[in-house]
Amino acid sequence: MTGDTTVSAGDIARLGGVGRAAVSNWRRRHHDFPAPVAGTASSPRFALADVEAWFRANGRPYRLSPADRAWQRLHPDGNDLLVAARVADAGQLLLRIHDPALLDRLPGAPTPVPHDPELHRALAELADALGPAAAFEEICARHRARPAPAEELATAMARIALPGGGTLLDPACGTGSLLLTAAPRLALGQHSDADAARIAAARLLLAGVDADIVAADALQSDAFAGRSVDGVVCDPPPGDRPRGHGELAGDPRFAHGLPPRTEPELAWLQHALAAVRPGGPVVIRMPAAAAARRAGRRIRSNLLRAGALRAVITVPDGDLWVLRRPAATDPTPAHLLVAQVDVDRAAPLWEAFSGGRDVPDGAAVPIVDLLDDDVDVSPERHLQRGRGPDPGRAFTELRTASATAVPVLEALTEPLPLATATVAELSRAGALRVRHAPTRMTLGGGGVAVLTVTDLAVGTEPTGRTAAGPALVRIRPGDVVAAAMGRVRVASTRAALGPGLTAYRVDPERLDAEYLAGVLRSAPPPTGSGSTRYGQRVRIPLLSPEEQRAYGVAFRELLAAADTARDAAERADALLRVGGEGLVEGWLRPGG
Repeated sequence: MTGDTTVSAGDIARLGGVGRAAVSNWRRRHHDFPAPVAGTASSPRFALADVEAWFRANGRPYRLSPADRAWQRLHPDGNDLLVAARVADAGQLLLRIHDPALLDRLPGAPTPVPHDPELHRALAELADALGPAAAFEEICARHRARPAPAEELATAMARIALPGGGTLLDPACGTGSLLLTAAPRLALGQHSDADAARIAAARLLLAGVDADIVAADALQSDAFAGRSVDGVVCDPPPGDRPRGHGELAGDPRFAHGLPPRTEPELAWLQHALAAVRPGGPVVIRMPAAAAARRAGRRIRSNLLRAGALRAVITVPDGDLWVLRRPAATDPTPAHLLVAQVDVDRAAPLWEAFSGGRDVPDGAAVPIVDLLDDDVDVSPERHLQRGRGPDPGRAFTELRTASATAVPVLEALTEPLPLATATVAELSRAGALRVRHAPTRMTLGGGGVAVLTVTDLAVGTEPTGRTAAGPALVRIRPGDVVAAAMGRVRVASTRAALGPGLTAYRVDPERLDAEYLAGVLRSAPPPTGSGSTRYGQRVRIPLLSPEEQRAYGVAFRELLAAADTARDAAERADALLRVGGEGLVEGWLRPGG
């Protein structure tokens, strides 16, 4: 940590209390502004001493606080590869100031810290002003190798995972933000990066939290195996895939199934569930796609059947999965809580549900309804979508204001209870056949008409042409044709299916084509990732053939109204453009 300290343009802006644009302006207008001494043309770095001298010579106020001076000594050359180790060293130095006896609690033996008197002075001054714990938080706030969970999210996770205090584990603790927010009686943590683990330990110990942090990958080397904790929080590393995946086979932690390589979060989830005491809670932040990806459906099913997965709560920062390790005397839960709420509502909602009270902000979904082919536990899938306070009134107002013919639909005070089946289930039952267009097709010539995505979107006849061949998927009038993101129509002519399209050929005795098209068109857009084709998981309400035909007429009339309105809007745009150009260019004038 020795050598000349350098700063970036952003650092200079902060020192001078100005924006980065002002620094760029100084460099252009002031010939005496310091020249870069390091970095690149797009990211130059300047000697801090030269910058300070320039501020003084030009009479410009600047403020180099103890925190700034300490940070510049930790990050003197802009080398982000070394900054984590330097921040960990700063934590060790502050811990020595606070209580030298705690140094033995750092992961591994205390690391020899390079001699840097200026850094020592800056840290000591900062600790005198703020206290060692707050001083280190100032340093850590400037170093975020990976953004920590927002304070509100960390608070919600801690409140759910450790309602009564005790021992809390974070098996992927990073720099310790979740554990620090929870402030448990004993904090246990692991992280594969030794510098991050040292930072986490220093933060917790300086804050007065009894902590045991280990620098190791918890999935490969469980430092707390056989030790039961009161609660677990976890924010798995994004994109992390367990190393030595094959070695995890047969591991008792994965009682609900060996996670696929593409589902690393399910490995962290099961590790956390195995570590908590019977009846203890686990709160883990999961990507939204994990609730529905096909690769994880067997594990999701086993978690539900065992009564371990209790809630999936969507908040602005992701999904929170709440689990409980089943105790021998626990009854098997009958419902899963799903909700989409602001983060400050997550913990109260869980407390109401687990206490047997009503959850107006969420839904208690029967677990038996989730155990289908998809085992989709995403809240969006099971909650009423954006109905608003009075959807019937909203539709009536839109219909009244519309210049086109819109079907008359009856507004109901409560939604009809409708049984459903997925498209995949109807396909297996023989009610329809699903076919997908070839991924590659040469367009531009040939004797076969091709329906393209654009044709489908605007409702025109097929405009593409291609040569005949065995790989073509042929459609005929009455087939339902769909593209991702909700473009769906019933075909009116024969053609080949263009790239990106899917065709559904229905059994007309069992399924009305216009009804199927309307349901597919009204389904929410596909979310997450995976190999599932569009529409396979859309749920179709099971109505009688007569009811389907009535619904199909309404769907077709709604589509016709939308097509008419779109055509009118396109004509209005053309009128505005052509008329305006004519007035400006002189071939139109007012009057006539």
